[in-house]
Amino acid sequence: MSSLWFEHALLPEGWARGVRISEQAGRIATLHRGVEAGEGDERHAIGLPGLPNLHSHAFQRALAGLTERRGAGQDSFWSWRELMYRFVSRLDPQDLEAITAFAFAQMLEAGFTHVAEFHYLHHAAGGTPYTDVGELAARVAAAAAATGMGLTLLPVLYAHSGFGGAAPGERQLRFINDVDRYTRLLARSREVVAPLPGATVGIAPHSLRAVTPQELTAALAAAGEGPVHIHIAEQVQEVQDCLAWSGQRPVEWLLAHHGLDERWCLVHATHVNEGELAGMVASRAVVGLCPITESSLGDGIFPAAALMQRAGRYGVGSDSNIQLDAAGELRTLEYSQRLQLRSRNVLTAPGASTGRSLFEACVRGGAQAVGRGAPGEAGLTAGAWLDLVSLDAQHPLLVGRAHDEWLDSWIFAGGNDLIDCVWRAGRRVVSRGRHRDHEALAARYRQALGRLLA
Repeated sequence: MSSLWFEHALLPEGWARGVRISEQAGRIATLHRGVEAGEGDERHAIGLPGLPNLHSHAFQRALAGLTERRGAGQDSFWSWRELMYRFVSRLDPQDLEAITAFAFAQMLEAGFTHVAEFHYLHHAAGGTPYTDVGELAARVAAAAAATGMGLTLLPVLYAHSGFGGAAPGERQLRFINDVDRYTRLLARSREVVAPLPGATVGIAPHSLRAVTPQELTAALAAAGEGPVHIHIAEQVQEVQDCLAWSGQRPVEWLLAHHGLDERWCLVHATHVNEGELAGMVASRAVVGLCPITESSLGDGIFPAAALMQRAGRYGVGSDSNIQLDAAGELRTLEYSQRLQLRSRNVLTAPGASTGRSLFEACVRGGAQAVGRGAPGEAGLTAGAWLDLVSLDAQHPLLVGRAHDEWLDSWIFAGGNDLIDCVWRAGRRVVSRGRHRDHEALAARYRQALGRLLA
């Protein structure tokens, strides 16, 4: 690849003019500011670091738009989950790979360049294990390889249907592992991601209701230094059930029984009290917010303004992938706070750009959550992976804007149509807003859904 040159680029220290970036082995080899473009440089107007997507269930992309019919009584997360279970019962490995690959391509088109895939579908229909314990993990890795998406693979330990080690239901059997098989799945997952640039493996105890304390301890022992992600306090019922089981709220229980640290990503954490919020901030764990999915499921609103005021860490994920729109996740996060607090420009400091504050916080928090939180791993800096997004400076919504106004306009007035190119590990995977293999991946996706929904 020739060097990339940007009229303007957002670096960790702020906007810079005349930025020239060279690549070696997928990383930024050199980065110079205030220079003219060299002969043969590839020239662009506006450069941004790629945004990490810290929570995804890629196969759920195929459900988008199919769960918007009200059932008997009050619809909720729990009724949505029953529809998801019915869909999962029909997926085969080829379907999973096709759906995941198209979802990853659309994430890249949206400006996400690295995804933490919370992967909990492990077995064939009825719970029959595949000969290869990592058959479906390998399909996720293959989808990342095909699309160029950066991957943090998070095999999920799912052992029970409820608190206290309740037996799993029939529709959950494709998810279920004991600790021994889960340990083998982790080892196999590390093998299948090894060829992928910048890929890593973490662990994902599904939730406190899905693992016993002993199983959680065993999973943590197998995690090494990798990321640890867990669904936590997403639903009011979950909090009530945890109180009935332990006498403590979910985040309160985690803080009391496990030394949370920077490896942890607490996904959703929607229903927390002041003490839990303070404990999360002190632990330096990342809160994984999925605003579009949380809105879709009617989960509730996380107190993000209170977290920001305490300098807590957060990032965004696409979760159920009902929409794949990085700007939309940031916009929905801010708007949820505005609706709750009846105020504007909540998640920023006085006088600062809301778009930039949101974006930079989610670049930092997302990088930490996907296992790239070391100094120099987040954003555009020498030594970091060359994950980069360019905005279309000719788009009507960017006319007359500059610097932070570009971010504000992308997030609050535009969306995916403002994205021009995307590079992942130094390779351009999106041009003029389209993934390099969009049509072929879409054709495989259509074929899979035609069979699944027939």
